[in-house]
Amino acid sequence: MKPLVALLLAAAGFAETHRFEPKEFHNTFSAGHQPVLRIKPGDHVITSTIDARGIDAGGVQRGQGPNPETGPFFIEGAEPGDTLVVHLLRLETNRTTGFSATLLAPYTVDPGFLRLEALREPKGVIWKIDKQKGVAYIDPVDFKGPRIELPLRPMLGCVATAPPNKAAIPTSYPDNFGGNMDYNGMGAGATVMLPVFEPGALFFLGDGHARQGDGEVEGGAIETSLDVEFSVDLIKRKKINWPRLENQDHIMVLGSSRALNEALQHATTELMRWLMESYGFDERGASLLLGQGMEYEISNVVDPEFTIVAKMRKRFLGAAK
Repeated sequence: MKPLVALLLAAAGFAETHRFEPKEFHNTFSAGHQPVLRIKPGDHVITSTIDARGIDAGGVQRGQGPNPETGPFFIEGAEPGDTLVVHLLRLETNRTTGFSATLLAPYTVDPGFLRLEALREPKGVIWKIDKQKGVAYIDPVDFKGPRIELPLRPMLGCVATAPPNKAAIPTSYPDNFGGNMDYNGMGAGATVMLPVFEPGALFFLGDGHARQGDGEVEGGAIETSLDVEFSVDLIKRKKINWPRLENQDHIMVLGSSRALNEALQHATTELMRWLMESYGFDERGASLLLGQGMEYEISNVVDPEFTIVAKMRKRFLGAAK
């Protein structure tokens, strides 16, 4: 039972903290799924994800791959044409192992290498996760070389609102609603902004990673389950075209397309719009800043659509208007 004070605050319209344990998971982003929880702008949610194959923190098969999603969460007051703002407050691994592939994905290397030089046997490996030391590691049993030990950097491969036009999009896809963008900057401390296409926004999250390199070049990351805490806000009557992201140092846009150059165009165009809308630039001024201050990251080159991140350092900007 909730404490009386929490109930009174919720009744008065103040922010509330929800502890939500998911019971079912979805393999499409769609407004056709019933909301699992209704929350208000300002509310906090403490929940969890299962891994990309559907395994939970206890090793139990709870869903089916690929990328079974927690949610959707219905945000009170969200309407088409609004922007959903999600603050990723805490992401933590909740078990001692993760898994990954062992060979580079086909789109990441020269075709000649694949034909003539590359290993052909697909094989998975298990990484050990040492949360106390803050590392994931694997010893050279199935490969030659020294132990590989890397710092943990928990992130969500998937965050999304329900897509437009009543579509049901597989959870392997990224697009303008978010989805499987696989950006390794989608971690604690980041704020992601997503367009709202359906009443309630219908927010999904999943595909937890203990860490991932740029581009997700193996076709996956160190796949694992996560404990997640987030809060939501809503910007009314604010339409954005592609997911936006903000952290301590950068503002960013994530553009996705099957063609990598088109993904770059989507991300660049939306970042230009952001500079003009919120930072006082006209088109020429934004172009000048982008021309000399732009940074890009390759988020993923393995999903059915690829994702590019266009970035601008906050120290090059004035205060947002």
